[in-house]
Amino acid sequence: MWPAWTAARRIDPPAAIPGVIVLKEFRADLHIHTCLSPCADWEMSPRRIIRRSRESGLDLIAVCDHNSSENSAAVAAEGQRAGIAVIPGLEICSREEVHLLALFGGMDQALAMQALIYAHLPGENRPEVFGDQIVANDADEVVAENPRLLIGATGLSVEQIVRDTHAMGGLCLAAHIDRPANGIIGQLGFIPPRLALDGLEVSARIPLSRAREILPEAGSRPCLTSSDAHRLADIGRVHTRMRMAEPTFEELGRALRGEDGRGIVN
Repeated sequence: MWPAWTAARRIDPPAAIPGVIVLKEFRADLHIHTCLSPCADWEMSPRRIIRRSRESGLDLIAVCDHNSSENSAAVAAEGQRAGIAVIPGLEICSREEVHLLALFGGMDQALAMQALIYAHLPGENRPEVFGDQIVANDADEVVAENPRLLIGATGLSVEQIVRDTHAMGGLCLAAHIDRPANGIIGQLGFIPPRLALDGLEVSARIPLSRAREILPEAGSRPCLTSSDAHRLADIGRVHTRMRMAEPTFEELGRALRGEDGRGIVN
């Protein structure tokens, strides 16, 4: 379902050998907001996000607006035309005010998770206080404005969000764990050892190479870094190099699990 990776931006891969899977390095930024998030603005439109992602040399991105995935399809459609793979996702705020990234292999799963989140998300947005929440199409046209309080916390616990994400076939990562506000360590004081997270994200504040040294709570869980971009200039300011066969959701899962030579490089 994803566009083929264009090797023109990298060294030419070796000739394909029948039955042999060639692994390559891809640049991923798995936490990008659009104009749907009230803390972003109109510059984060689908076309501009993809244009900036290409300029930043990214191969794979994930759209993770606050508690919603309504703009993921528009970014994915533009990404398909431009040769950028796009994973639909959400940045979900738990009732403990922990931020979690829920990533999915298709829009049906992402929208099913969105429906669950909306059912547990109280309040209405006040644009003059929190900002506009714009739903856009892949032509960068305004389709609607979301009236929900997307910046708020849901009534779902961390454990419920992880469990429901997995039940819908998704991957769940703890977002920006190094941040005091809304990071799982800052909010809970620790990472529950039995919490079935697929990985941990650190922000641009610390080098990924030093994440485990600075955050011993990470343990042996896979760590990656993302931009958490709310402005175009931030897209790709940090990225994670992933060794995979292709830039897809399925390969991302295998890389996080370290299967068959896949993995996080930096």
